Amino acid sequence: MHSRVAVLGGGSWGTALALHLAASGNQTSLWVHDPVLAQRMAATRENTRYLPGYPLPLNIRISSSLMESLKNADDVLIVVPSHHCRLVLTAARPFITGSTRFCVASKGIETDTLMSVSAILGDVLGAETARRTSVLSGPSFAQEVAGGHPTAVVIGTPEPELGAHLQRLFSARNLRAYTNDDLIGVELGGALKNIIAIGAGVVDGLGYGANTQAALITRGLAEISRLAIVLGGRRDTLAGLAGLGDLVLTCTGRLSRNRALGVALASGVTLAEHQAGTPAVAEGVRTTRAAWLLARGKSVEMPITSEVHALLYEAKPPAEAIKDLLARQLTAERDEEGSGSTAGGGGH
Repeated sequence: MHSRVAVLGGGSWGTALALHLAASGNQTSLWVHDPVLAQRMAATRENTRYLPGYPLPLNIRISSSLMESLKNADDVLIVVPSHHCRLVLTAARPFITGSTRFCVASKGIETDTLMSVSAILGDVLGAETARRTSVLSGPSFAQEVAGGHPTAVVIGTPEPELGAHLQRLFSARNLRAYTNDDLIGVELGGALKNIIAIGAGVVDGLGYGANTQAALITRGLAEISRLAIVLGGRRDTLAGLAGLGDLVLTCTGRLSRNRALGVALASGVTLAEHQAGTPAVAEGVRTTRAAWLLARGKSVEMPITSEVHALLYEAKPPAEAIKDLLARQLTAERDEEGSGSTAGGGGH
């Protein structure tokens, strides 16, 4: 059974998901914020800015009008950058019906409120939308999904019927969707891994090898899990596709925007210079700030996040950040839910 799907967000990931859903026979609309880009995409049938080289079939309706894009939609995918979600959802509210199902594919945390995107959705559209809200995450580069490479993702929702519906919606061609009732863990795993990926890029840019990367990924997973569990997620979720799977991909894959940012920082490029030179958004920049604040508030130890925060917001030299990580107080390997020291404190 096919669905009428509105994809909100014309970046690389939103475009790739629209391609996948349209190829599976769903009536698909793609909302693009920039009217000029929307007109160009509709005329050329290609997103030359964010996903060049992948033709857009005629059964994808492209528009910069939220009213037009959301008309008669059964399912709405949220794929805009997390820091724009509140504004877009507020503008979309008049065109949302009481039966619309939502799937969050954005990965980030709102810095001002420290809310996840699913929480923002409930805040803007009402708490009753919670039973109709899910999260899509997992190791999935947009270019590879658009190219039909075999990919596995996970749908996080505590609602079995919603999970089964979305599993059927997404599982087609070379994409396989699993379900998980831990929405919080799935969403936080997808957001927090971007922080570690920036650190992985720094490690690579400084010329360190596989030993260093493996240690960073493993300890990164430990601190992601600590914060996610304190916020209501489950440990087993973070060991799955939305946690370890996405973390490994984003830390090691050449298509990772957050990893590329870390490499650039290690080479001496400033954050402002890097952001000015690429149209794509590295979600890890704002997520680092939000996670650092959350960790401080919850007394969760997140040393890698602390050092990435210092790189991005305190202009700390990359080599000094790595040195300080290695100089932390010696301790046992552990993976407890939290510790007595905060992410911003000394001795990390």
